Amino acid sequence: MLLQKLSEYAERLELPPEMYAKTRVRWFIDIDLEGNLIGFVPLVGTGKKNDRGKELLLPNVLRSSGDRARLLADSGEYVLGVSRDPDKQKRTDGRHRLFKQLVHQCAQATDEQTVHAVKKFFDKWNPVTMKGKLPGDLDPSMNLTFRVGEVIPIDLPLVREFWARETADEDAREMQCVVCGRVKPVEERLPVKFKGIPGGEGPGTALISANAEAFESYGLHASLIAPTCRECGERFGNAANDLLRNDRTHLRIGPVVYVFWTREKTDFDPGSFLSKPDPVAVKSLIESVWKGKDRTALDDTEFYATAFSGSRGRVVVRDWLETTVGQVKRNLGRWFMMQRLLDPSGEGGLPLGMYFLAASLYPRQNQDADIAPNIPRALLRVALKGGALPEWLLFEAVRREKAEAGRSDKDRHWPNRHRMVLTKMVLVSNETEIGKEDAMERLDQSNREPAYVCGRLMAVLDAVQRAAIPGAKATIISRYFGTASSAPATVFGTLLRGAQPHLDKLRREREGAYYGLQTRLEEVLALLQSFPKTLTLKQQALFSLGYYHQRAADRAAARARKESKDTEQENEQSE
Repeated sequence: MLLQKLSEYAERLELPPEMYAKTRVRWFIDIDLEGNLIGFVPLVGTGKKNDRGKELLLPNVLRSSGDRARLLADSGEYVLGVSRDPDKQKRTDGRHRLFKQLVHQCAQATDEQTVHAVKKFFDKWNPVTMKGKLPGDLDPSMNLTFRVGEVIPIDLPLVREFWARETADEDAREMQCVVCGRVKPVEERLPVKFKGIPGGEGPGTALISANAEAFESYGLHASLIAPTCRECGERFGNAANDLLRNDRTHLRIGPVVYVFWTREKTDFDPGSFLSKPDPVAVKSLIESVWKGKDRTALDDTEFYATAFSGSRGRVVVRDWLETTVGQVKRNLGRWFMMQRLLDPSGEGGLPLGMYFLAASLYPRQNQDADIAPNIPRALLRVALKGGALPEWLLFEAVRREKAEAGRSDKDRHWPNRHRMVLTKMVLVSNETEIGKEDAMERLDQSNREPAYVCGRLMAVLDAVQRAAIPGAKATIISRYFGTASSAPATVFGTLLRGAQPHLDKLRREREGAYYGLQTRLEEVLALLQSFPKTLTLKQQALFSLGYYHQRAADRAAARARKESKDTEQENEQSE
């Protein structure tokens, strides 16, 4: 199904000629019709450091361990005989000979004037004696091609036809293609590799390949294990690479890249919602497809998404989704409603991209390498197709929350709103009651769930300590959060007794802060009949959410008091 849908998508593209592919070229070698060197002309691509040049359509060639030359365009080793490693000059000489032989064959077969000019160039070219004519910044790993006057030989129709014949396998088996279903010659190795696959190879990664007996059956090997004709192999390969290049149609999260497309062309851009959601666009989406203000959610255009990662030089298909644009819009609206959570200051929080949710489960160092493939898969599937987030995500969130809490204040980036959003989303998505998607956005003073109340209590006790001992290095959070969130009864008695000296100090030195904190402490304690002995995983998540809500509410209240006081002072001054 995946290959057929990619092949269908290729019909909307301007496909390259047979056995051609978009490749970056760093230099034009300008010559005249007699093969005389005019000069080297640099081509600019990204303009950044190590720029590999401009993207052009070049003859495509598959290389594994052996040496094979491209026609009229290749790296400096093949084209000019200049080695990247002086110790491997002998191999470079062999590559250079292969390249020249291919040029000679093309000149004879096509009788193109400009190809004969390239042949004459090589009759005169000597890598040793002509070394002084090379650009000083020439990198032999980068690609070069020829230009004769205004003509680029690789663009000529006869040259392209020659390359298609040259690369055809005359001994190819005839089998039924798994994509088009027709009996045709099939490729032993697919002509187009997927580029930009995390964990894949730089030049590209094969989607279908087998090189070990365990993966072979009925005497089939390499790409013959899923026989594919050249036309179909090029079509779905070029389609996948187009999706992987376009920011609107792909999203990379750690070791996984998702690509998505629709059967017919549409203006809908899921990539922006999944990577960097715009608050205005998210609000409009929610209002249009979730609150019934627009019927565009009924769009039945088919929508596809798949996930790729690399493993040992091969593409791994991690997921496949098939739905409609209307359902995706509705599910994305629900996704962002579930994200609603005040920021740590108590103000409205912004919608989050997929990467930040996944990365919140890992330490800040080396997050991309640490993210497990099943995490983005679980998140994307619910965002696009709906359903409940798996509860095992709570385990990851709670574990990271405890690890962050145990670090020193200097090193702690906590509480982490991204992780709290994900925690809340798991809890809310598993609610069976309709309309609960935007629950738990802010402090719920009527919530008497013991775990949630214990989390609030922890926040109040933390506030008491911070008010009494500003800048304390050993806080109750770093020392007791893990135990308090899993076995409250074992520590809260100790914490409450330890808070009394802090409250006494505040009563003597900061009477207003004392009454505020004492009142808050009493209000929270009034919601508890007793401290639970242990908390389940879901209850531990509620504990963290209660702690976060209480801290956000406290900050909002403090800011409101300050603004009120500032307003009173301004009024007094104006009078």
